Amino acid sequence: MNLKNLHSVYFLGIGGIGMSAIARWFAHQGIAVSGYDRTSSALTQQLEQEGIKVHFEDSQATLPSGLDKENSLVVWTPAIPANSYQLNYFRQNGFQLKKRSEVLGMITEGFKTVAVAGTHGKTSTSALVAHLLKVGGLNVTAFLGGITQNFNSNLLLSEGDSDAQVIVVEADEFDRSFLTLHPNIAIVTSLDPDHLDIYGDANELEKSFADFINLIDKKGKLFIQKNAVERLNRNNFGSLDLEIYGLNGASIQALDIQSGIRSFEFTYSGKNQSLENLALHVPGFHNVENALAAISVALELGIDADSIRKGLESYKGVKRRFEIRYQQNGRVYIDDYAHHPEEIKAFLGSVKAMYPDNKLTAIFQPHLFSRTKDFAKEFSESLSLAEEVLLLDIYPARELPIEGVTSRMLLPGITSGSKAVLAREDVIPFLEKNKPEVLVTIGAGDIDRMVEPITKWMEGNDE
Repeated sequence: MNLKNLHSVYFLGIGGIGMSAIARWFAHQGIAVSGYDRTSSALTQQLEQEGIKVHFEDSQATLPSGLDKENSLVVWTPAIPANSYQLNYFRQNGFQLKKRSEVLGMITEGFKTVAVAGTHGKTSTSALVAHLLKVGGLNVTAFLGGITQNFNSNLLLSEGDSDAQVIVVEADEFDRSFLTLHPNIAIVTSLDPDHLDIYGDANELEKSFADFINLIDKKGKLFIQKNAVERLNRNNFGSLDLEIYGLNGASIQALDIQSGIRSFEFTYSGKNQSLENLALHVPGFHNVENALAAISVALELGIDADSIRKGLESYKGVKRRFEIRYQQNGRVYIDDYAHHPEEIKAFLGSVKAMYPDNKLTAIFQPHLFSRTKDFAKEFSESLSLAEEVLLLDIYPARELPIEGVTSRMLLPGITSGSKAVLAREDVIPFLEKNKPEVLVTIGAGDIDRMVEPITKWMEGNDE
């Protein structure tokens, strides 16, 4: 199938961050793009502003008239329920259906591809890789899992000869999606157990990552975080060229890390090269580690040290990844997408390093009933890094409720001095009463809809 020869593409779940990037790519090719999603969001509104038709009713009445079996493609995400009217209509009527991951594999096939995998850290790392390569003068296309602050998009389009481009892609392990890719260079940022509703146990997850690594071109390269490589049998990698990175104790590591209020400074120390006095204006020890991987890829692709330094200096990060929304008069508000215990631990640990003398208040919305159940103990331990913890109800996403699994089940294991479950409508009144010094919101669900109201509240209560 030649994707560029299609007349139209229809997306089931077009408002997903990964789906919308591919929708934009097709629209850029001049192909008619439309789609369905369950609810309106900032992303769907942006797509509509860009001329892409989006509707929110799963019925025959909202199907576009221009679709035909021969020249149309339907792209769908597993987040669409099995009883979806439109999904079943397309299946029963012989349309060409492809999962998002399959289409991404088709788009990237034949191009030099940098694939960034990991149970967490892949969005921040892939965005930084794309930014460094672009600043370094390479012709880059990037499909990202978040909205970059530099480009205000989850899609970065090449500006030169499309046949000579480098493609950077976030390689998602959910539903084994990354096994459709053809990487020349890959990064594995982490391999902590996750998506156990899909994999069943950690061993199956690790096997899937080993399968992904075996997809890397035999003349290619793998950069893998040191804790991740310990979870895998390196004998499975054959003669693949690989290097291990980490904050310390690896062949690629960070030296002389200095944590500031708005930036972290460090030295990149690799096997063959060192770059001193680097400044990353996206705080967090985990972001320094992500930067090690991104710098390594840039060096591998021939980007010079001055361009890398300039790229790090100008990088603004990804929305909802350690995003400092307010910082004034001794009060701070930071929003983060963290939804796994290890992500929360890394995020809160960095916040405490930046503001060691201030009380830290964390508002967390668990994501998925299954993840909350599988990692209840770990969530409680990670959240206990904050002095005060407020829990919102679980965001179900694609899942039905599991009996006995609620946010409240995390409370007994949280050792913070103050902890409670809070209704969404009670958040702003709580802030008005308590006026927190350092406030963070954490989660991958619809807690993002609270970010703007909280920011406005912080700005309106400037003292």
